[in-house]
Amino acid sequence: MENNTKSGNSLSSIFAGLVIVMALVVAFVLFFFVMGSGSNFEGGNAETGHPLNTLGIVYKGGIVVPFLMSFLLIVFTFSIERLITIFKANGTQNIEKFVHNIKGFLATNNINGALAECETQKGSIGNVIGAVLHRYQDVSNNFSLDKDQKLGAIEKEMEEAMALEMPILERNLPILATLGSVGTLVALLGTVLGMIKAFTAMSNAGAPDAAALATGISEALINTAIGIGTSALAIIFYNYFTTTIDTLKYRIEEAGMSIKQTFVAANK
Repeated sequence: MENNTKSGNSLSSIFAGLVIVMALVVAFVLFFFVMGSGSNFEGGNAETGHPLNTLGIVYKGGIVVPFLMSFLLIVFTFSIERLITIFKANGTQNIEKFVHNIKGFLATNNINGALAECETQKGSIGNVIGAVLHRYQDVSNNFSLDKDQKLGAIEKEMEEAMALEMPILERNLPILATLGSVGTLVALLGTVLGMIKAFTAMSNAGAPDAAALATGISEALINTAIGIGTSALAIIFYNYFTTTIDTLKYRIEEAGMSIKQTFVAANK
């Protein structure tokens, strides 16, 4: 089990690294070869021509833009990956119904029925409750342990099973949390650089040009728009996933408490 966990962590790290690298590559390709195409600018020149469409306007935001675009791609990729993982972790049927069925089997001391329900449910909740029920059966047939030792063994199995499953659900969430704050900061950096560039161009031109200054500021604010949008999405997805995982954890603990109560009732 420990080797499988280490292998899973290694594969997850490789996957995360590949996603980040690929997002950067895709973002830079889109920025230079699609947005920076001459067809998006007057005179066919991306550096001196006026933007003709949205792609050209975004390109004028500067070199920080492709980094922000990569952040956005990373947020979407990891959010989709987490949605799939959490959906599988919930199992094949409604969690509330599963917990209700487990409580029903435990109320009649039908451990085999509860184990069969876990096999049907699958997912993280099925794995954890199934592991605890197997330990329940083992300690119930072990006459060398007293009641407290048996209960301690059940509680320990619960903790160990949770410790194995929860990191799988929380994987890559720190990346979303990081992008939720870093995205805004990088966007502000791009905006400041754009403003410096706009005012420098104005000072070199001599006479103030309100139209040129407005254009420069609007291009600089492109970074702010992309960065804030990316951060908002990252924060929304992160909060949704953490809330969903907390709910799943609560349901697992609820079912685990029922198992312990059944054991205590059966060994009065």
